[in-house]
Amino acid sequence: MVASSFKPEQQIFADLQSIKALLPLDFTLDNYLKAFDRIPMMKYLFNSIFYVSVICISGLGVNSICGYALAKLKFRGKDFILISIIALLIVPFESILMPLYLVVNSLHWVDTWFALIVPFIANCFSIFMFRQFFMDIPNELLESAAMDGSSPMRTFITIVVPLSGPVFTTVFMLDFITHWGDFMWPILVTTGESLRNVQLGIQT
Repeated sequence: MVASSFKPEQQIFADLQSIKALLPLDFTLDNYLKAFDRIPMMKYLFNSIFYVSVICISGLGVNSICGYALAKLKFRGKDFILISIIALLIVPFESILMPLYLVVNSLHWVDTWFALIVPFIANCFSIFMFRQFFMDIPNELLESAAMDGSSPMRTFITIVVPLSGPVFTTVFMLDFITHWGDFMWPILVTTGESLRNVQLGIQT
């Protein structure tokens, strides 16, 4: 794809059956110039990077805390919440698309950043991943912190988070890739050009 982006359009299809497909022999920047001329590509790139980053960073905070509570804290209804989260993993997004839109519309969030960001901060799969990772952290470590007077939140921030780099990185990457390709939801909740993401911009 990268090599083809630097070729004239006719040459892309002519080279598909040979090794030339990987080599931009007829190098040109016309494709990029046309793309940036036809649409405000930099604005769409900024929109995508902004809202996807906010979703991912906010999601790391919310989902990790939920996962930690389900893994290490004791409270009534914990098992029911965990079962509900696992059950919700199998619900396809398309089945909640219209109810979610009706909620967003009733809140007057259509064509705002809230509509693009808020519904996706909490994520069942991310919560479950955090929970599974935190289950492997020794309870003795957390109990020793509690004996020293550390609150559950302080223990989470000072002990659990520094030990959890792999799961934070994995969840961030998966969420970023998922939301970078968003098309169906943005086309529903963005009515003007100001909030379009890259996918919508290219399609338009």
